[in-house]
Parts: sequence; structure tokens; C-alpha cells
Amino acid sequence: MPNATTPIAAHVNLLWCAHQRVGGSEEYLIRQLAGLQQTLSEHEEPEISCTVHLGRRLAAERRELDNFTQVVSRCDVDRRAIRIAVEHTALARATRAADLVHHGGGTLPIIRSSTPTVLTIHDLQYLRFPQYFSSSRRRYLQAMMPRSARAATTITTPTAHVADDVARSFSVDREKIVVVPHGVPALTADPAEVQHQREVLGNGQPLVVYPAITHPHKGHLRLIAAMQRLPDARLVLIGGVGSAEDDVLDAIAASPHPEQVIRMGRVSDEMRNALIAAADVVAIPSEEEGFGAPVIEAMTLGTPVVCSDIGALREVAGNAAILVGQESEHIAGGITHALEN
Repeated sequence: MPNATTPIAAHVNLLWCAHQRVGGSEEYLIRQLAGLQQTLSEHEEPEISCTVHLGRRLAAERRELDNFTQVVSRCDVDRRAIRIAVEHTALARATRAADLVHHGGGTLPIIRSSTPTVLTIHDLQYLRFPQYFSSSRRRYLQAMMPRSARAATTITTPTAHVADDVARSFSVDREKIVVVPHGVPALTADPAEVQHQREVLGNGQPLVVYPAITHPHKGHLRLIAAMQRLPDARLVLIGGVGSAEDDVLDAIAASPHPEQVIRMGRVSDEMRNALIAAADVVAIPSEEEGFGAPVIEAMTLGTPVVCSDIGALREVAGNAAILVGQESEHIAGGITHALEN
């Protein structure tokens, strides 16, 4: 362990973080690390020395991590089997002398170590919606997450909802779980771009925006169905491609008014902010969330939110959003209420 003049040697495992594929959990951890770096930079002799272990693509794309000591894997850790192997070999060797290791992807390597560990668990979606996972991934998580939760020195979760779920599901002492909410930077949007997007996309009609990767649990299909009850509104879907992308595109094509729904895909942060600010409503019809950062992002940019009445979203939104059931008619009703008020 460090003495009074030696900083704590902390290592962060980001090997699991496949850039632009893991959704909000990537932003969650990157923003935390950016905040840590800012705090450390304010001290002449920082109390923590932080080393980040990550893949080549994440290292190249996320420049916020440049000021950390980096150990970039030469292997293709975006492939799950390879990443697991690297965690159990190269990562285990590299962190042997660490004072603390933070694993941000919900699991710990099986190899036993006396080094204190912090484990971040974003959600327990694989337990609540197993149908959205391949059998191999589901079996892996079923085997690894409970033992990881019990083995970790400390667990962090983004909401109390997830913390309670972890404690209950894995028989873990609730007192060793610390809630660390998502950090959201001071978001701004260019007024000229906001107005431009309103004119181009809305064309004088109410504009609904949903920022989310097209994963099955995100509820895109129900939102598209809800829009059939709102023929005078336009829906813009932004976010990366997930496993439900083809289903989403098919649902748009089969809609009575396919021109009503615009699938923009992934956009820059600046464009994302402009679209959220341009929207009359941000809709978040998810079945499950560990936090729901778009709720806070929309509120920061001054846009009303309609979201599913589920644990984490209810906790994050409080009384500041319109909470609705997950059926398409309830989603449509919530959007209508937001537009009229």
C-alpha cells in the first residue's frame, strides 16, 4: 500500500468497453474518469495515480483519456472471448501490484487477488429480459455476475434502483453498494442549428426525438406504433445500430406514414444536443434502464421528457417528467399531454 508521499496506484479496466456499442455505460465511465482527471490536475501532488487498460479503438476515439497512463491491448478486445482471455492473463499480471482495481463492466476476472476491487454494475437486464441475450452471453453473465458481486470489495451502481436489485438478486450486503449517479456535463446547443433542425425536420409539425441505440429493450417499436396515433407529429431516432435495427427499419417501412419517422443514426455530440434542444418532446420508452442519462440531458437543454414509468427512470426523473406505461397508447397519450401543456 502507498505511504504518505506515494500516490495510490489505481487501475481501471475498460477492456470491456467496446466503443459505440455499450451505450450509456461508456459515457458514464468516461465522464467519471474525465472528472477524476480534472480533480487530479488541480493538485501539485495528486493522491491517486491512475492507469487505464483499454482497447485500441477506444484509445483512438476517446481523447478524454489521453492524460491518463494507458495500457492499450494489442488484442481485439471488442471480441468478447478475446477480452475475457486478456482480463484473465495480461490484465491480471499488470494489476498484481496495484493498490486498487476498478472493473467497470459488471464482472471480475475469476483469478483470485488480494487487491481491493471496485465493481460497477450498470443494470441487471440479463435477469429481467433474458430473451434479449444470446444463450452464450446469458450463461456467461449468470455464472459471472453473482460471484463478481460477492467477491468485489465495493460495488457502485448508477441508481438506488439498481443497488437494491443487486443486493436482492445476489444476496449482497446493501451497505457495500455505493450509488454513483451519471455525471452530465454542461450541455449547450447552437441556437442557429436548433432552429435549422426544427425547420428541416419538424417542417412546422411537433418534433419528437429519441436518442438511443436500437437495442430491443429500448422500446423503439412501441414508440413507432405510438406515432400512428399522432399523425401530425414527426419522430427522429438518433443513436447507434443495435441488434433490433432491422426490426426498427421494418416497422418504419410498414407504418401507415413511414415519412413520419426519420432514422438518423449516430450523430455528433453537437448535433445530438441541437436535436434534443429542437425537439418539442424527448421520448424514452425503455423497458429497462440502469440510469437513463437522456432524461437529464433533455432537461438540461430545456426539453420536456416523456418516459416509461420504471424504477430507474422514475428515480432519475422524479416529478419533472411525464411517466407513462409501456403500451403504445400510453406513450402516445403522454406525448400528447406534453405537446398540449
